[in-house]
Amino acid sequence: MIYLQIAICAAAALLIINMLLLAPGRFSKDINPVLWRTLYAHRGLHTKDKLVPENSMAAFSAAVHAGYGMELDVQITADDKIVVFHDDDLKRVCGVDKKIIDCTYEELTRYRLHDTAETIPLFSDVLGLVNGRGALIVELKTSRRRKTLCEKTAAILDEYKGPYCIESFDPRIVHWFKKHRPRMVRGQLSAGRKNYRGQPLYQGLLLSGLYTNIVTRPHFVAYKHEDVKKMKLGLYRLLGGKLFGWTVRDIDDSAYIRRYFDAVIFEFFRPALRQ
Repeated sequence: MIYLQIAICAAAALLIINMLLLAPGRFSKDINPVLWRTLYAHRGLHTKDKLVPENSMAAFSAAVHAGYGMELDVQITADDKIVVFHDDDLKRVCGVDKKIIDCTYEELTRYRLHDTAETIPLFSDVLGLVNGRGALIVELKTSRRRKTLCEKTAAILDEYKGPYCIESFDPRIVHWFKKHRPRMVRGQLSAGRKNYRGQPLYQGLLLSGLYTNIVTRPHFVAYKHEDVKKMKLGLYRLLGGKLFGWTVRDIDDSAYIRRYFDAVIFEFFRPALRQ
């Protein structure tokens, strides 16, 4: 009997600890519910053949006209411009062995995305194009200048009137927004532990287990849908948090994924819009 009591107490203590660790941030009263009712085109509505490149003005225009929201990535240049681009360097997309953070924006305008006419856009230009016609997920990529990236991105978003939220894999970025822009909806990106191979073990455990939530208190968690941890994420949702699933493709069971997650990020197909 005593062992059963100990086991029950231990289980209860573990549940309480996880609740304290995972608890989401408090939503402001003016939160736009469209954020949870949107299908988000990953890096815009780009195409697998790269004729419409990722994170391009063409991809965002296509997403707007198709009625989707958009996920996009922002980085900072050497001259403090905020641009929309995913990778740290230009090799994969532009065929140039340079890092975004070491280039000025003027220099970046010379390069083309996947040999098309599209160039790396300014974040402000993308916002001008979208102009509230679709919800946005703005992912801030980590860098040695993450504080300036946060400051510049937040200042631009302060002037934007459409629905948006921010997210990052870097909990230090999410924490910056908790401290300096608490009313902005913020999210923690994460994935299963195998995705953090090559990093110290403790980092993989903290990030995949969402234990950094205790200091970042994200309003939503965006988790790699293949790695979903139903018990942990179910508890997070029970506590009031929202769940985003990434990145859903045409080979996935998108109907099931859309039932499980509050919102999904997709690419390379056009899912039916929710009614």
